[in-house]
Amino acid sequence: MSRDVWDPGQYQAFADERSRPFFELAAQIRASAPAQVTDLGCGSGELTLALARRWPMAHIHGIDSSPEMIAAARRALAAEEPAAAGDEPGGVRFEVGDVAGWKPDTAMDVILSNAVLQWVPGHRELLVGWVGALAPGGWLAFQVPGNFGQPSHVILREICESARWRDRLGGVLRASVGEPAEYLRLLTGAGCRVNAWETTYAQQLPGADPVLEWVKGTALRPVLTVLGEGSPDAAEFLAEYGARLRAAYPATPSGTVFPFRRIFVVAWRE
Repeated sequence: MSRDVWDPGQYQAFADERSRPFFELAAQIRASAPAQVTDLGCGSGELTLALARRWPMAHIHGIDSSPEMIAAARRALAAEEPAAAGDEPGGVRFEVGDVAGWKPDTAMDVILSNAVLQWVPGHRELLVGWVGALAPGGWLAFQVPGNFGQPSHVILREICESARWRDRLGGVLRASVGEPAEYLRLLTGAGCRVNAWETTYAQQLPGADPVLEWVKGTALRPVLTVLGEGSPDAAEFLAEYGARLRAAYPATPSGTVFPFRRIFVVAWRE
């Protein structure tokens, strides 16, 4: 199967809305001066650099499977002031890598993963392994979307499984997550104190077809990879999907309301 191709510019089209959950997650990490920090699924790197500004003495490692995202992250790092980017004795580095296969070569003080684990089959087992990679007193924090039952995703699955598209797109949507209580039980059982919660953001998005533009940056990536972004088939798919999204999320003079539920978990290894 070909890898999903990610577009940093499309993803950043709603940067403020996408970054807010990251900062609300990171605010619950109580580490004061961590030495080793990893951002798993770092994307285009701007949020990883925010961690470097918070912990300027830390060694911070950003990993993402997308070469396009890592190239954007390295450009963001190059544009950063040296002190803000984690100057010696700390520092920031970005690397293309598979989150599912990541194994640190030293004990970690902070492991953070923002809106990534929904793409990773078997991520519950990974989480237990990541707890084992924490230093005593280390922190594991992650956030995943919890809106798979909402029209944006229900409609997407219905179209992919329709007679027109199922031969090419059936089974291509792989994302899944658990509920906050499930993650709480899992990580408490792994020896952590756990804070798990959910938030539904009533986002008001500007512009034409904003929900479609939002999903183009995330959930639609596997579909566009299979159909070929910019191809006639992709245009046909987007026309059908966009029309149904407009009906499900009607525009108003002040924008389009797009509720978005997210699940947060912060675990501390005592």
